[in-house]
Amino acid sequence: MSELRETQLDGFDGAKLAVYRLGSGRPVLLLHGLFSGAQMNWIKFGHAQVLADAGFEAIMPDLRAHGDSATPHDPAAYPANVLVRDVLALVDGLELEEYDLVGFSMGARAATAAVIAGLRPRRLVLAGMGLESLDNWHARAAFFIDAIDRFDDVKQGDPAFFAVQFMKTMKIDRVAARLLLQSGGEIVRADLAAVTMPTLMLCGVDDHDNGSPQALLEALSQVGADARLQLIPGNHMSCVTRPDMGAAIAGFLLAP
Repeated sequence: MSELRETQLDGFDGAKLAVYRLGSGRPVLLLHGLFSGAQMNWIKFGHAQVLADAGFEAIMPDLRAHGDSATPHDPAAYPANVLVRDVLALVDGLELEEYDLVGFSMGARAATAAVIAGLRPRRLVLAGMGLESLDNWHARAAFFIDAIDRFDDVKQGDPAFFAVQFMKTMKIDRVAARLLLQSGGEIVRADLAAVTMPTLMLCGVDDHDNGSPQALLEALSQVGADARLQLIPGNHMSCVTRPDMGAAIAGFLLAP
């Protein structure tokens, strides 16, 4: 069993970001989903350990406004595409050259935008993501902003109920989260042409939270991307808890 190491690195503006590392070998940078964190998405259910056992170093930041990372309340700390700026800063600070990039949900969106901004990982995994959450972000973000604004009044049966419950479980700083949600920009479909590396789209068979993974596969194929889709058991929340996710990521990254 590999030893988990924790450190801090600077985001684009010097904000401190918690980074967890497990294993040794070729680095894999893993970006978690909204209101989650490295512990919940990658460590708790064993995915990072699977990667470590396969000969990789799993590098897992808590993104800004999440987990043990900085949660500033100054709007200036959330410029447009702030997560992309932080990911670029992390890759630079970690001095990554030969590495793979994996994102789940919001992390997949950030990974896609970071590739469009110039990152060139060896391989890319976009998990829990559909086309509609790439190019219709403002509508998706509006749902969660509404959940934050009605946080104390949301009852069971409300569409926002599970989002609120998850925020409570993860002890989310709602001020920081709201600012973060307002910072995302739309991804233009034509810009997907920047995705030139082999790409795995990984999605729960019952996961429709972020739109259609099949539509995203088609959009990537239309711009000539080497992309494939793999469905695993579960929905948006439960697929992360199953060993299929870690096994699928490791299998794709190990493939010749």
